[in-house]
Amino acid sequence: MTKEEAQKRIDELNKLTSYHAQKYYDEDSPEITDFEYDMLMVELRNLEKEYPEFVTQESLTQHVGGTVKEGFEKVEHEVPLQSLQDIFDFEELEAFDERVKKVLEVEELQYVVETKIDGLSVALEYENGIFVRGATRGNGLIGEDITENLKTIKNIPKMLKEQVNITVRGEVFIGKQEFEKMNEEREAMEETLFANARNAAAGSLRQLDSQIAASRPLDIFIFNVQKCESISFISHYEALQKLKELGFNINPVAKLCDTMKDVIKEINKIGENRENLSFGIDGAVIKVDNLEYREKLGVNAKTPKWAIAYKYPPEKKETSIKDIICQVGRTGAVTPMAVLEPVKVAGSTISKTTLHNEDFIKEKDLKIGDKVLIQKAGDVIPEVVDVLKEKRTGNEIEFKMPTVCPVCGALAVREEGEAVTRCIGIECPAKLHRNILHFVSRECMNIAGLGEEIVEDLLERKLIYNIADLYDLKLEDFASLKKDGKKFAQNLVDSIENSKKSEFYRLINGFGIRNIGSNAAKQLVKKYKNIDNLANASLESLTMVEDMGEKRAQSVYEFFHQEQTKDLIKRLKKAGVNMEAEENAEMLDERFAGKTFVLTGTLEKYSRDEAKKIIESYGGKASGSVSKKTDYVLAGEEAGSKLTKAQNLGIPIITEQDFKEMIQ
Repeated sequence: MTKEEAQKRIDELNKLTSYHAQKYYDEDSPEITDFEYDMLMVELRNLEKEYPEFVTQESLTQHVGGTVKEGFEKVEHEVPLQSLQDIFDFEELEAFDERVKKVLEVEELQYVVETKIDGLSVALEYENGIFVRGATRGNGLIGEDITENLKTIKNIPKMLKEQVNITVRGEVFIGKQEFEKMNEEREAMEETLFANARNAAAGSLRQLDSQIAASRPLDIFIFNVQKCESISFISHYEALQKLKELGFNINPVAKLCDTMKDVIKEINKIGENRENLSFGIDGAVIKVDNLEYREKLGVNAKTPKWAIAYKYPPEKKETSIKDIICQVGRTGAVTPMAVLEPVKVAGSTISKTTLHNEDFIKEKDLKIGDKVLIQKAGDVIPEVVDVLKEKRTGNEIEFKMPTVCPVCGALAVREEGEAVTRCIGIECPAKLHRNILHFVSRECMNIAGLGEEIVEDLLERKLIYNIADLYDLKLEDFASLKKDGKKFAQNLVDSIENSKKSEFYRLINGFGIRNIGSNAAKQLVKKYKNIDNLANASLESLTMVEDMGEKRAQSVYEFFHQEQTKDLIKRLKKAGVNMEAEENAEMLDERFAGKTFVLTGTLEKYSRDEAKKIIESYGGKASGSVSKKTDYVLAGEEAGSKLTKAQNLGIPIITEQDFKEMIQ
């Protein structure tokens, strides 16, 4: 490689590593695996070593990646939170050992070997034993104040067992089982899955709303004393034991080794047992134990000279795709799943894995019968990483996404601009639980008391099979769900009966038609007046409804032309559910015409519904989310993230008093 080629490649690598570091550290949404990023850094480091004249301060070999997110206070670390240099074989480890011993002029040296937790590094500060502040690593010198988020983690002691002034460093993470459960729940709710446990933990901690952090299964291991005024330590291992006495949850894998042979033995042991650990790791950390020696060895710009990280390569295994089947989630998403020849990867047997969607299959050119390579993303989620096309026999079968739901037979539709195919059948058993919860919610039919657990009980006891069955339930059906449940049962029966009188638009909203919310339902009711007119409307007519557009019109048209829908409407009519628009009072005036309001927090005088009706009576719209199109945010007490977003976007924020003045 010529000097010109080297400089060009170093420039390319600087851009690549900076881009992927931003995705990883700042956005918590990596686009490449840790191993791929590590290989880029290794190439950059080696080229810079060979051509030091091309090293710049912007290079990530010279500083830690990460910036302070907008909205957080900056924290200057009194003791920098440095990164570790990564190595990938034992020859590099032995070279590190020789280097350290040469500087220290010793022949024997004790090391501590610990698991390298795959999470987010933080510093915790205590004054007189009281937790006063916590911060992210950031760029190593300046981090983010995330104290309130850290207080939600139960394994961070708020008060130590001794009144000491101490700053410690730890790693916040999410356990393997907890991560799998969280992703299963997100998949069921059709939310974007977290790429790995590390990014889930980092994304949870770097939220402006601490309630989000509190809702996530975050944990922490403490692995270092950064600064301590009242206790002096001789060795790192001794410091770890003292941290445990003080009440900290220390790294459970920390082995004191007398020789490099013992170090290598411990690294191998961790590697062999990593699948049995309840938390994810991406390597082993080797640290000089003697703290006086550490002072003598010192640090580089980015890394300490007394520690190094051994990285384990991701394990890949070959298997074959026996079949591709489709599962239907609670939201109707039809997800292709690969049925695999069972293979053991990273300690567990994998027999199936998600193929995400139709585009993923096309991009990989996957076929039934293909030989593929499987690995676990972040050592947790199994995934297909490569298709071994050279091993094809010609007997492989091309997969096509179904056009009907494999569970209920209703249409399965992939809308333009979306990657997901969805079942649109309202009676589909796979999504019935979610459909009913939506139907009975406050924004729809407002059946008070019919919450998630009750709906689940009704389904498990086979008392309901679709939405219409709710109106056939008797007093004794509900009474059987609870001990001494007569009053509870009567309240539910009354609530269901009252829901029959609900405004027509609430029924349309309750159907859960794709792309149709409360405002769109009101526009449909305004134009068509009753269910028969709406059900018989042509596609062309639907597109002419205000704010409807082709996409929404198509959703409505397809929904009302399903046999399941026709059957449901017939049964709801028989039950006496209102399916006609009321003759609305004339609009007071159009002072809010073209204006969009978002409500957040608790209002003193009005309920949310009352405030929405007032806004609509003056020609305005009430939306559920803040965007650049929002004109006003009406904020009450305990306003949350919507208020914060509005402030960030510069949207006018009005109080309840302001609102009263606007409508007088």
